[in-house]
Amino acid sequence: MKHKPKLIRITTVPQSLRGLLKGQMRFMSENGFEVVAVSSPGEALQDVEKNEGVKTVGIEMTRSITPIQDLKALVQLIQLFRKEKPQIVHTHTPKAGLLGMMAAKIAGVPHRLHTVAGMPLLVTSGFKRRLLNFIEKLTYTCATKVYPNSEGLKKIIINNNFTSEKKLKVIGYGSSNGIDTSKFNQENIDKTTKENLLRKLNINENDVVFLFVGRIVKDKGVNELIDAFQLVSKEYNTIHLIIVGDFDGNLNQIDTSTKEKINSDIKIHHVGVRFDVESFFAISDIFVFPSYREGFPNVVMEAAAMQLNSIVTDINGSNEIIKNGFNGWVIPVCNVNILVDKMKWCIENLSKITYR
Repeated sequence: MKHKPKLIRITTVPQSLRGLLKGQMRFMSENGFEVVAVSSPGEALQDVEKNEGVKTVGIEMTRSITPIQDLKALVQLIQLFRKEKPQIVHTHTPKAGLLGMMAAKIAGVPHRLHTVAGMPLLVTSGFKRRLLNFIEKLTYTCATKVYPNSEGLKKIIINNNFTSEKKLKVIGYGSSNGIDTSKFNQENIDKTTKENLLRKLNINENDVVFLFVGRIVKDKGVNELIDAFQLVSKEYNTIHLIIVGDFDGNLNQIDTSTKEKINSDIKIHHVGVRFDVESFFAISDIFVFPSYREGFPNVVMEAAAMQLNSIVTDINGSNEIIKNGFNGWVIPVCNVNILVDKMKWCIENLSKITYR
């Protein structure tokens, strides 16, 4: 009996396997591969095993620079690969990429694939930037193929000489997994669901609702978003901001004052991590995503699928999805004044805005 080729998929935290790569492991398992999913242990990894129908292995990995823990994880990955003998190892996220690609090369795995969905190094400088540049190069050196998930990321990789262009490939037009357009579809959200959600949030049907979806961290532009919203709300008292996502307690934290504003402003509705995020798109008028760096952001595609215009910053990924003045607006990074102006314009011209 012919054995199925073995594929190991790795992310640093299991939420990435569960959400970002949802459906991929089941698809590969049902189409000729024996799939093993590896990430830090936790409830989300258990969900992956249940929902994707694949074997999972928990190996503790951190998203920050932790040499002792990283070395321990590297050894465990090498041992796992030597035991499982996969034909392919495919990594996602920076830390899993570094450790997974190094371990796969050491263990002699023939096909070593790494997907690049964003680069924290783009918002660093000095010694940390030099260190992260070295780590990025090392990851790509160990890989046999590198998949940036946007054309913008591919250009950044080439311009920084992280690897040769022949090793790079953008799949399709970008994205790590695309989106489910049957889920993110305005027509599939019934009127009662929307009315109940608005009532629960104490939002009137004719109020203007801005929406942000993502991790509540500095690099997502949350400090600027909250400052801009509060400036705008001084002039317009029928506007609201819904924030879907959670605070990151370890990395890239927002200002303490910003967190206090989120928790105290009655017009800012922080609803935490939600699996029914499409319902929040359905009750919103404008999506706002002032991030400093991205790969090819799913949330902007989700907004587009839900027929929402988006205000995004002029960064790779976002500016590949949004065409300025067509399906949204592209503004400079870290510019509260321009964000305020654009939010005001949207409020005053909402009846004229149609998604195209």
